[in-house]
Amino acid sequence: MRSRIGVYDIVVVLILVLVAFLCLAPLINSLAISFSDRTSAGIGKVTFWPIHFNVASYENIVREGKFFTAFWVSVKRVLLGTAINMFLIILTAFPLSKDPRVFRMRNVYMWIIVFTLLFSGGLIPLFILVKSLNLMDTLWALVLPGAVPVFSVIILMNFFKGLPRALEEAAIVDGASPLVVLVRIFIPLSLAPIATVALFAIVGHWNAFFDGKIFINTLAKVPLATYIQSLTASLTAEQMATLTPQELVRRLQMSDLTFNSAKAIVAMVPLLLLYPFLQRYFVTGIILGAVKG
Repeated sequence: MRSRIGVYDIVVVLILVLVAFLCLAPLINSLAISFSDRTSAGIGKVTFWPIHFNVASYENIVREGKFFTAFWVSVKRVLLGTAINMFLIILTAFPLSKDPRVFRMRNVYMWIIVFTLLFSGGLIPLFILVKSLNLMDTLWALVLPGAVPVFSVIILMNFFKGLPRALEEAAIVDGASPLVVLVRIFIPLSLAPIATVALFAIVGHWNAFFDGKIFINTLAKVPLATYIQSLTASLTAEQMATLTPQELVRRLQMSDLTFNSAKAIVAMVPLLLLYPFLQRYFVTGIILGAVKG
C-alpha cells in the first residue's frame, strides 16, 4: 500500500523547518554581518544577506600575523587535551561502574568526584597551583587543570553500568585481566558515549579562551580563541599613521560589530566541519549514558 502524506505530517514538517530556521537564523545573520560594511551593519540593515560585500574583517584576522600560530596552538591543545581527557575518563569510569561489593571504596570515590562537580577551589588557588608547578606559559597549563571532566566520567560510567555483567564474567573465567576486559569488551561496546564525551572535550578545548589569558604570557603560545578575543577593530592615531593606504581602507571598512561576527564565524568553522562525523553518536551517547544512576 502506498503511504499517504496527511495533514499531520505536513504540520510536523513545517514545525521542524521553523525550528531549524530559528536555530540557524543567528548564525546566518552573523555570517551576513561579517561580510558587510561597517555602515550597513551599524544601522541594522543587514539581515540574512551581506550589504556592500567585503572581506575586510576576515583579512584583518588573517593578516595580523599570529593567526596561524595561534591556530596551530589550538590544534595541539585539542589533540593533547582530548587524548588526556579520554584516557583519564575511561580509566576513571571503568572502576566506578563496578558494584560496591567488587570495589569497596567505590561510593567514597564517587562522593569525592561529585563534590568536585559541585564545588571548585576557585581561580586564585588554581593560579597559585599552576605557578607553583612551573606550568605557567606552557601548553600543560591549558590541558592539565581540566584533565578529568566529571560530567563526562558520569556519562561513561552510567553506560558501563548498563553493559551485561555476563560478558565481563565470561572474560574473567577465560583468564582476562581487568585491563583486557576494558580494552577488548567495554571500549568496543561503548563507541557512542565515548564519541560523545570526546566531542565535549574537543569543543571545550577549542572554545576555551579565559585560561589562555590567565596562564599564557607569550603571544606566540596563546590558543586561537584567546588570540581572537584579544583582537579589536578600533584604531589609535599612532596605528593609523603606520598603515598603508590599502590597509587603512580595509580597516575602515569594518567595525567592532562586523569584526566580532567574523571572529565568531572563524572560531566556529572547525567545529562545524567536525560535528557531522560525530553527530550520529551524539544523541545516542547522551541518552545511553544518562538513564542510569
